[in-house]
Amino acid sequence: MIDNLHSSTIAIDAMGGDVGLEVTVPAAIDVLKRYSRLNIILVGDEASLKEQLSGCPASIQKQITVKHASQIVGMDEKPASALRGKKDSSMRVAINLVKSGDADACISAGNTGALMATARFVLKTLPGIDRPAICSAIPTQTGHTHMLDLGANVDLSAQHLFEFAVMGSVLTSAVDNIEKPSIGLLNIGQEAMKGNEQVQQAANLISNSSLNYHGFIEGDDIYKGVVDVVVADGFVGNISLKTSEGVAKMIVYYIKREFNKNIFTKLAGLIAMPVLNAFKSKVDPRKYNGASLVGLKGIVVKSHGGADVFSFSNAIKVAMLEVENKVPQRISKVLEETLVHS
Repeated sequence: MIDNLHSSTIAIDAMGGDVGLEVTVPAAIDVLKRYSRLNIILVGDEASLKEQLSGCPASIQKQITVKHASQIVGMDEKPASALRGKKDSSMRVAINLVKSGDADACISAGNTGALMATARFVLKTLPGIDRPAICSAIPTQTGHTHMLDLGANVDLSAQHLFEFAVMGSVLTSAVDNIEKPSIGLLNIGQEAMKGNEQVQQAANLISNSSLNYHGFIEGDDIYKGVVDVVVADGFVGNISLKTSEGVAKMIVYYIKREFNKNIFTKLAGLIAMPVLNAFKSKVDPRKYNGASLVGLKGIVVKSHGGADVFSFSNAIKVAMLEVENKVPQRISKVLEETLVHS
């Protein structure tokens, strides 16, 4: 909960994403209207930002600072190229503000690979963490679960998976107020003998720690809400997420097609509309926008590149929650207490 937000400052890469200023600025204004103790630094082309803010109420403008950046990281740009050649990009400058302490967190809807590479280079990883991970909330039958890694790391050791379990547990505990989140290791079966060597070794590390280890879970368990945290490597996690998104789009496609067949099905659709709208609201991915780059010495949140204003506003709230709950500091503390080095 962020009802009693302490004063905090969030830097936003205002130029990042498929749309950029037309989404990031209105989203920032929308959130600032509800949180008077929040300050936002909009990073990007100064002239364009000031033009976008021209109609913003004076009371809100007091909470906004514009920070000029002369470059933009392209959505298809190679991470190494962005890291070396775009040192004055809106993405890099926003991350630098977290490094310098001028901002408590950074949000970007830009190039994921470039964001991870730049954030890792500038902020560094926490002691005991070898690789940061991308973690996001996913809707389930019981509410939501947090899943990581969603694509940042492909070839991982058992130790990496254990570190992800620690980070996912702390993040979930902080933002969902769960004392001991249950952790499931994504596998091809729930039986103890299933899975490759890395998964087997990771299960041993997690089960012998102080973490609340549930055991192996299968893909269909993710959406049942069996556990609070789902751990997988980035290859498996990203494919699982994208497959789920594809299935959801297919279901919507067929529902629309069936209801539009004739006058009778259209009438049935009108009658069913309240139920369909309730379903849409519960699984609306925009409500869960905002993936955390956990394991860094600062807070960085990745918004979906195609986010609209509502969706990007939720990414800002994710950053606010992490700032309020001091997620990096809590991860460091738990690492000191529980991390088992292989």
